[in-house]
Amino acid sequence: MVSGWTKAARPRHGQGMLSLAGLVASLIPSSAWAARVESVAVAADRVVIRFDEAVRDAAARVLADQRGIAIDIAGVEPGDGRRGGGLVSAVRQARRGDGTRVTLALARPAVVGDGGMDADGRALTLTLRPVDEAGFARAGMGPPLSFFPFNLQSLARKPKYRISQAVPPVAKKAALPRVQGDDDRPLVVIDAGHGGVDPGAINAETGLREKDVTLKVARAIRDDLLASGRVRVALTRDDDRYLVLRDRFGVARRLKADLFISIHCDSVGAGSASGATAYTLSEVASDREAARLAARENKADIIGGVDLGGREADVSSILIDLTQRETMNASAGFARLLGREAKPRMPVKDNFHRMASLMVLKAPDMPSVLFETGYISNPQDAAFLDSRDGRGAIAESVRRAVEVHFARRMAAR
Repeated sequence: MVSGWTKAARPRHGQGMLSLAGLVASLIPSSAWAARVESVAVAADRVVIRFDEAVRDAAARVLADQRGIAIDIAGVEPGDGRRGGGLVSAVRQARRGDGTRVTLALARPAVVGDGGMDADGRALTLTLRPVDEAGFARAGMGPPLSFFPFNLQSLARKPKYRISQAVPPVAKKAALPRVQGDDDRPLVVIDAGHGGVDPGAINAETGLREKDVTLKVARAIRDDLLASGRVRVALTRDDDRYLVLRDRFGVARRLKADLFISIHCDSVGAGSASGATAYTLSEVASDREAARLAARENKADIIGGVDLGGREADVSSILIDLTQRETMNASAGFARLLGREAKPRMPVKDNFHRMASLMVLKAPDMPSVLFETGYISNPQDAAFLDSRDGRGAIAESVRRAVEVHFARRMAAR
C-alpha cells in the first residue's frame, strides 16, 4: 500500500520501459540531444512540457514505489522548469539513456487521465486524475502510455496526437440515445467528436481539449434546436465516452435520422489559421463506399426506403449509387446553408465548404456534415469556442440552417 504522500522521495531509476522509438526511428531523423526541455508548466491537474525542437516520442508510467509519474522523452536534453503545483509537489529532470526523464513527484495519488503531443512534436500535454492508493498501485503495474506526433513525415502539416492505450471493447450495437422533441418532427442527430480515451486536439497553451469543447457545443445546438420546436434532436454522446466512427453515424441511421451533424475543432501546429469549415463526402469516397456496400453479403439493409434483400447485385449497386448521390447533394446543400448562416455570426474560412473521404460522413442515405467549428490551436478561436456567447453563435447558425434545410425539403415535396 502506498503512503506518506507529503514526504519527499529520493529519485531512483526504475525498470526500463517500452516505447515507440524503434517504430518511428526509420521515419524521421534521429540524433541524440536534438532537443532540450524548454519548460515544464504545472497548473492544478494539467502538465505541459515544451521543447525547443521537435521530439520523436515520449512515454509516461506510474512509479508506485516513488510516489510519482515518470515521463521518458527520447533524444532530449534536460532543461528548465522544475516547480510543482496542484497534484504535483515537485518536478525533477535527469538524463536517462539517449533522452531525459521528467519525474513528477505527487502530492496525492494520481494517474495520467489523458493527454497528447502536438503534431509538431514540441509540446506534450498531460491531464492528471486523482485516484485512491489501491488504484495508484494497480496503475504502477500497468503498461506505459506512449505519445508521438500524428504525422511523422510532415510534422507541421496538421496537429494530431496518438496515445497507445487500449480502446474499450465495443458492443455489437451501441445503445440508442434519447430522442427529444415532438414525434412528428424531422430528426437531427448531433455528434460530439472524440470523447473518453480520445481527447482530440489540445490547445498547447491552455490545455483546452477538443472532446470537451465539442460536447458543450453539441449540447448548445441541441438546446437551441429544441427551443425552436421544429425538429427532434438526439446526441450520439451526452457524456465523456468513446465511440468508434461507424457507431456514430450507425446510431443516427438506426434512429432513421433526417440529418447528421458531427462537431469538431480544427488545429494547426504553426501559424495563425482561423475560422470554421464544413466537410461533406467527396465523389471518390462515394464511389468506394457504394462499392463496399454493394459487395456486402447481407443485402437486407434499407437504403433510401428500399429493401435490398433479394435484389441482384448490379441492381443493388445502382440503387445504392443513386441514393448516395442524392444524399451527397443534400449534404452539400446543407453545408452551403450552414456557411451562409455562420458567416455573419462567427469566424469562417473563405472556402467554407470542403469535400473529403471521412468515415463519419459515409452513411449512404442520410445527409451528413462534419462541422469544424474553429481552430482550437488559435487563441482567439479557442476563446470563442470555449465561451457561452461563442457556443450560442454556433448554435444559432446551425438552427437557422436546419430550419431552411427542412423548409426547402418540405416545399420540394
